[in-house]
Amino acid sequence: MSAFMSAHRFVLAAALATAAIAPVTAAQAQVTRVQNDTKSLILDGADVKAGTDLFFLSGKLASPVDPTKTFADVKSIDDLGDTKTQTISALNNIKETLASRGYAISDLIKLTLFVAADPKLGKMDFAGANEGFKQFFKTAENPNTVARSTFQVAALAGPYFLIEIEGIAAKKPAPKKK
Repeated sequence: MSAFMSAHRFVLAAALATAAIAPVTAAQAQVTRVQNDTKSLILDGADVKAGTDLFFLSGKLASPVDPTKTFADVKSIDDLGDTKTQTISALNNIKETLASRGYAISDLIKLTLFVAADPKLGKMDFAGANEGFKQFFKTAENPNTVARSTFQVAALAGPYFLIEIEGIAAKKPAPKKK
């Protein structure tokens, strides 16, 4: 190896080490939402820079339509609702979890939807999932949307669940208290 290559590698290693320990200020932290087709319901992607706070959400399911019922009381899909109803419920559960951690639904950057076939349709209800989704994204309350993947799955945690949603939220860090 030449002396030039050896010196070049040393400088590169030093720069990488400095970058790894250099503090990132809140002004540097940012999320850039990438959407080439503004009419699209979802993003092409999201670019999250170092120093951004991230929150990873486990999969969320719908709650029973009747708030007095528990999951033990669920005996049919009607107890949870169709795919649209379950999507709205799961997203409300996500919204609640986000709020408990200081995030908002507008901080979501990525969602993964796992959708089981609706027995009444004989297939997954992609349109129903989108109808529920539209109540939370690209609205007056939340003009943002997310990068998203949707998968049809054979089954979910219980026989009457039609959708499970997991996500990632990102935001600028809160200012540090002095």
